[in-house]
Amino acid sequence: MDLGLLYLGLGLAAFGFFIGDGLKNFKNPSAKLSDAFDDEEEEYKLIKQNELYWVIGVSKEDAKKIIEEYPDIPHITIDGNVYYPKKKVKEWLMTIGDR
Repeated sequence: MDLGLLYLGLGLAAFGFFIGDGLKNFKNPSAKLSDAFDDEEEEYKLIKQNELYWVIGVSKEDAKKIIEEYPDIPHITIDGNVYYPKKKVKEWLMTIGDR
């Protein structure tokens, strides 16, 4: 019986979240549910240099050439490892076409 009440409470909490999120975006039908989860995580997410190709949507070889050709790509080095802030890289990609 106690476990059933726990599941009922969790279900009601999830129900409340999804209804609240739906009402928040009521006049914005193009908003996705995943936006509620991705924004905060993406802002601080760091990706490794060998994962950069996946984020920018090119082959591994092309990603290496981009890193060589554009040393101003936003990155940080921690203990010899290069990391790229995911959100900053996406913003940087938008500006690269303007050059």
